[in-house]
Amino acid sequence: MNDTPSTGAWRRLRTRPSAVVAAAVLAALALLALGAPLLTALEGQDPTTYHDQLVDSARGGVPYGSFGGISADHWLGVEPGTGRDLFARLLYGARVSLLVALGATVVQVALGVAIGLAAGAGGRLLDSVLSRFTDVLVALPMLVFAVALTAIVPAGFPRPLLLILVIGLLNWGGTSRIVRAQTLSLRQRDHVAAARLAGRTPTQIARRELLPALAAPVLTYAALLVPTNIVVEASLSFLGIGVTPPTSSWGQLLSTATTWFRADPLYVLLPSGCLLVTVLACTVLGDAVRTALDPRERSRLAVGTRAAARPPKGATR
Repeated sequence: MNDTPSTGAWRRLRTRPSAVVAAAVLAALALLALGAPLLTALEGQDPTTYHDQLVDSARGGVPYGSFGGISADHWLGVEPGTGRDLFARLLYGARVSLLVALGATVVQVALGVAIGLAAGAGGRLLDSVLSRFTDVLVALPMLVFAVALTAIVPAGFPRPLLLILVIGLLNWGGTSRIVRAQTLSLRQRDHVAAARLAGRTPTQIARRELLPALAAPVLTYAALLVPTNIVVEASLSFLGIGVTPPTSSWGQLLSTATTWFRADPLYVLLPSGCLLVTVLACTVLGDAVRTALDPRERSRLAVGTRAAARPPKGATR
């Protein structure tokens, strides 16, 4: 029984140990973020309560005890200066960081696919206008515009939603370029020409012939956008224009941890380690998805399998 492209890609992903490990790490991080209220309730803490008695005011707020005040009541210690539970703030910070990264990726992919497909499948004038607009957007200093936009928005606007919109609306240019290039290539294929001769409308051709073929490059690029957006959110929070206290995110934790790296190294290592593991897992999984969905990779695997199955000349079975 022959595999369909989707089942074949899924089978190849499952046989790659690096992809399985990366997916397991991301699933574990997602479960920890979703289960933050339950896990912090088991610990008996929350991310906003101050514990002034756990920090040494004479030393500027350094936590009492070793390793940042780790104890049975505070599994990862407490935050310097405030005494807030670090385990709870890391878990709730994961919710914000992952939500912003995934939400911004959805916005980027939706806009990039729509504009790139319209540019590649439309006429020459539409392609020229949309391509020049995309080039201008890619050339803009994204971080500067993000700082300006987040500064003028009213303080009552939900900050995670604002970050999703800012990152997504300013960073879809790369996706659009990839989709446009793939669409221009697909327009020359026989099945698209046959659909055009059969009298199908441009909308039908885009939906039935072009979009399914664009799934592989778009999914691969989306998997690589997630870690990029995590770093962008961390950068904006580090600059003080991301989520506002008492809301926690990994970037917001790092923005305050830089002044404590000598007195409490664990306070710096924990959020930065979470960022490193997440970015590495997303990158490895994205590369595995690209390999699994690449038609040329499938051809090489198939040729290698046939060559291995064919006995050498003169050999007997």
